[in-house]
Amino acid sequence: MAEFILAIAVFIASHLIPAIAPLRGGLVKIIGERGFIIAFSTLSTAIIIWLGFAFAAAPYIELWEPSEWSRWVPAISMPIACILTVTGFTSRNPFSLGGGAGGYDPQNPGIVSVTRHPVLWALAIWSGSHIAPNGDMAAALLFGLFVALCLIGIMTIERRRRVRMGEAQWQALSALNSIIPFAAALTGKTSIDWEHFCGWRLIAGLALYATLFYGHEYVIGITPNIF
Repeated sequence: MAEFILAIAVFIASHLIPAIAPLRGGLVKIIGERGFIIAFSTLSTAIIIWLGFAFAAAPYIELWEPSEWSRWVPAISMPIACILTVTGFTSRNPFSLGGGAGGYDPQNPGIVSVTRHPVLWALAIWSGSHIAPNGDMAAALLFGLFVALCLIGIMTIERRRRVRMGEAQWQALSALNSIIPFAAALTGKTSIDWEHFCGWRLIAGLALYATLFYGHEYVIGITPNIF
């Protein structure tokens, strides 16, 4: 458990680097913006791999006994997460991760009519849905960490995009959507652009889910048996 906790600490510390402006600025001056992105991505990948091995080696300390119903939580949640992931990465979005801001049309907002942050919400759903069916300390720490990072990431990106756009443009564009999924539609600010993600994106999202479901045993070593 000590190695796992250390890996979590290093993971958190490494993700503070971009948030510390003087440190990030100093590194960019030395190795350039592209060099920083490559170096940070390489470091993050290495730490995530280490975190995965440390998680697998962590002792099982039960916090609660998973119930029969808990195995359905990821089974039901993951298709939603996969559709959000595919749609988020293939849609124009000036607010968050995705296909970039170029060509974004507020009158045809696509996935932004659901939420400004589809990819980060997908990661949060993936992480959160895996807490209940595990019930051990290592899983609670790992997946709880990812949920927290996703929520922090949403607020951080919100702040940065608001500064980049300027207050007037931000107010004009954000008035028709929301951070929380479906909140803008439920309050009458917009209508869901179902056509945008009920075509090939829906099929691709479900295909991604099927791949993750049937590949889970080979990659993770655990069969997501729901039957």
